[in-house]
Formats: sequence, C-alpha cells, structure tokens
Amino acid sequence: MQTKYRLLLLLAGTMATACNKQLTEHPQSQVTPAFFSTAQGFQSGLDAAYGGMRNLWGTENLFTLLVPGTDEFITGNDGTGNNINYYSSGYTPSDSHLSGIWTPCYTFINDCNGLIDYGPKITSLDSATRLEMIAEAKFLRANYYFVLVQFWGPVTLNAHFQATPTTAAQRSPIGAVYELIVQDLKDAIAGLPPSPVQGSVPPGKATAAAARHLLAKVYLTRASSSAAQPDDYQNAYNTASGLISSSASLGLALQQDFGSVFQQGNESNPEVLWTVQHTTALAYNGSPTQNNSGTDNVLLHLWVPKYETYVPGMQRDIADGRPYIRVVPTHWLTDTVFADKTDDTRYNKTFQTVWICNYATSIPKWPNPVPAGVDPSLAGKPKFSLGDTACYMPGYDVSNATIAATRYLLMPPRTYNIQMGPALRKYFDTERPGENAPSVRPVIVWTLSETYLIAAEAAYHLNDLADAVSFINTIRERAAYPTGNKAAMDITQAQLSQDFILDERSRELCGQMVRWWDLVRTHQLLTRVQAHNPDGRSNIVPRDTLRPIPQSQINAVTSGPAYGPMSDPLWN
Repeated sequence: MQTKYRLLLLLAGTMATACNKQLTEHPQSQVTPAFFSTAQGFQSGLDAAYGGMRNLWGTENLFTLLVPGTDEFITGNDGTGNNINYYSSGYTPSDSHLSGIWTPCYTFINDCNGLIDYGPKITSLDSATRLEMIAEAKFLRANYYFVLVQFWGPVTLNAHFQATPTTAAQRSPIGAVYELIVQDLKDAIAGLPPSPVQGSVPPGKATAAAARHLLAKVYLTRASSSAAQPDDYQNAYNTASGLISSSASLGLALQQDFGSVFQQGNESNPEVLWTVQHTTALAYNGSPTQNNSGTDNVLLHLWVPKYETYVPGMQRDIADGRPYIRVVPTHWLTDTVFADKTDDTRYNKTFQTVWICNYATSIPKWPNPVPAGVDPSLAGKPKFSLGDTACYMPGYDVSNATIAATRYLLMPPRTYNIQMGPALRKYFDTERPGENAPSVRPVIVWTLSETYLIAAEAAYHLNDLADAVSFINTIRERAAYPTGNKAAMDITQAQLSQDFILDERSRELCGQMVRWWDLVRTHQLLTRVQAHNPDGRSNIVPRDTLRPIPQSQINAVTSGPAYGPMSDPLWN
C-alpha cells in the first residue's frame, strides 16, 4: 500500500488503472464486474475509493458547505458560495458546490460496492488480505454515505454495484441509510488493523480506531435525528469511551501541545486517527504549481486575509499565503468563544495574528506632528524595519490613541473587516513550490480530541455529568499548555450544557469541516446563525437544515417519480 493512494478516474467513460509502480491507462466503455475479478483490478478499485476522498477533504466544495453560513464564519472579501452563507434566493439546486459533493460520493460508493460484491470471489488474493481490503471498502462506503445523509437526509441507497446507467432513482429513509453505515463500520472494525500508528500502517489507510471513532460519531448524529434509536447515546458513549480507554494500548494519545496537532509535517502524530492524502501529481488530477482541480487541497488559501494590500510593509509571500479570504471569523467566535486568551492557548495556536514586515518599499513613516505619546524626533522616519512586526491583532480592545501611537498596524477585534482578520493556520503549507500552488499536506479528518468530545456529549445526554465533565476537562487542561493555568480551565457540572459543548467544539475543532453538521445535529443551526451570523440571520429558514438536491441529479431522473427538492417536505 502506498502513502499516496492512487485515484482511479471513473468519469467520461474512461478508466485509468494503477499498479504500485506505474500508472497504466486502459480505456474502457464502462466499469464491469470483470474489472474487480483480479487482484490488480481489485487493488486499483480500492485505490480509487481512497482517492475519491480527495474530492471532499481539502476541496472548496466541502469547505463552502460546512464553514460559512454558521456561527463561526461569514463571507470574506473574495468569498464564493455567498448565496450559501447568506441563505439567499440565489442558493438553489443549481449551485455547483452541491453537485461537487453529491456526484463524487455516488461515483465512489459504486466503486466500493464493486469491491464489496466481487471481492469475496477473487482467488488470487490470500484470505486475510482480501478480507482486510473489503473492510477498507466498507469503511470508505460508510464515510461517503455519512456525508450524504448529513447533508441531504433521505438519499438513494445503493448497496450493490451498478454496471449500467439508470434513469430512475428513489430516496430511501434515513433510517435505512444509517443502518447500512452502522453495519459497514462494525464490519470494518472487525477486519481492519487496530491502530494508525502501529504495524507500519501507511498514512491515510483505514484502521479500526478510525472506524470506531466514526461509528461513535454516527451514533451521536443519529441519536438526534428522525431515525433515532433508543440506545444511540449509550452506543455513542460506549464506542467513544472504549476507544479512549484503549488508546494507550493502540499507541494513541493526545498531544501535550494543542498547537502541535496540526503542525506541518506532524500529520501522523498519535492524536490523529485518519487523514486524506493529497498529491500534486498530474496523473491524479493534481498540479505542482496551480490550483486546477476539484481534488486539490486548497484549504491553505481559503482563510488568508488581504494582508498584502491592507498591511503596510507587506507583500504576498509563501509563508503568509495566497489571500483568497473566502471567509472571516464572526465576532462571536473571536470575542466570545475565544474570550479566554490567557489560560486557554487555543486562540493563538488556531489563528495567525501577527504579520512580519517583508517589503521595505511600503513601510510607512511617522507623520509630522507625531501622535501623542510618540517621540517627536521620529517624525518623518520609518515606523519599523524589515523583519519587524507589521501587524498585530491582540484579540482584545485597545483605545484609538493606543492604535495611533503604535508603530505597526494594531488591530483590535472591533477593527476586523472582510479584508483583514485572523487567519486560520491549521492548513498552512510553507513548503509548496509557489504561492498559487495547492498543498500536498494530508488533511486531518479526525483526531482523538474529538473522540473525547463525542464521549462527553453522549455522557451529557445520558445524564452522566461527572463523566462528561471529566472528558471535557481533559481537553481543556491540555489547552492550557504551556502558559496557562490548568486548574483555571476546569469546569463544573453546573456549567455543562449542550451550548457549552458546542462552544467547546468550536474552540477545539475550529475550521475542521464539522461546524454546519454540528449545528444541524444539535438542532441549533437556525438559532446560532440568527444570533451570530449577520450575513445569514435574516434569510435562514427551517428547510436550510438540509442541502437541496443538486439540479444535475434532478435532471438525470427521467423515469418514475421526480427526484429532488420538491419531493422533500422541507423544500416544497
């Protein structure tokens, strides 16, 4: 198994198969059962199912559906998908971000179905290898379906390989979709290697630890849905707490420093449960220098403000990133969620708040006369030099007089705007070959810290407040390293609520492609957007707790009942 999983293209009637040493293209009219009947075809299909995840994790499509339009982020100066953030009349089934997720999910679900249906019949693989690969396919299929059911609720359930196109489709009850997801994950847990950090498991490969985490998350999500089962919260708790209890034996552990979890080059640390691997190889739709594909990892660009035009003494560079500024944080996120910037170190480890002067030509000079509090002899002289601070966002308010007397651009939260605000640093890539290049960093999908938060939330709903507080305090105490006071970070049972857990998930998981799902799952999307998102508060309505079925899917169903928003009670 390679570190970078190969992408099998199943589009436009052509298919590219991959072996471990080279890419060999074999044009085909369609993918048939015979393709999965050999060890090479089976491996290529599995590589494709892994590669399909690059259509989700790292792309602007998934980012747009999960990050803006929440309580955490609103549209920035160069925002795309603004209709989604605003929940405006332009937010329709024709929005390409919708089909950009829907289509690859079903493409690679069918790939997984082929692996699961025909894998048991391959005689050229030894039994143990074959069973493990089928378990991987089930893990991946569960992931694709979980994405679909969280966005769209009732979706078409295909559990078997389809070799020929169809013009008819029906939406299945979400209960049936969840049943398949749960069973797939149980099967995956039984057949996968136990840990991502033991036994020479390649980065990005499915493991039982990752499947256990996802299963706990599935139970927690189903527990608040219309398909809820009486034991969902208990199963979520048992699964998450069981993974935590066994973490030491699996070589898994929370990092001492929250800031090291997403540190570049450290993506395989013992806290990381699963990553999606990326590549710039052109054979797999990547590019070493340009963002040119729906599978590129572009997350590094999407949070970067326009520092090169807004901050004197700055020009664009690789270290500070290309300023796409698709979103900016809400004041609620920076001022309330991250209000504690003394004992809780997560704000400054999550966001870039300092920019260092790299462009002498635009260094400003002190006016004449200088502001009060500034040495008059500095009049007409440069305020700072190359390598000095050019901009600082302290995260707390300062007076206008202090701003005027500060040699660099001092920006308290009240001065943040759609051009300039704190930049999420979790996806920065300083080793890319050019400023426009996508990242080849793996995208961290799940961490053990979220397992603790899942266990805490499930325990809260089971009224086991002592356990819930214990799990949360473990996470909060870690957040004090190295400058904060651990004891000051602890909360009591009286402070615990669903709202507090949601806020804690923001502090720990900010920007990690979960927020819209979290708010829908807890039935807080409308409440939170109306309270904290000035862009979307006046437009959001109950139907926005589901995404509209893509128009391309609606148009493709030409036989039988119509498919799409009008068949969904929320969208009629």
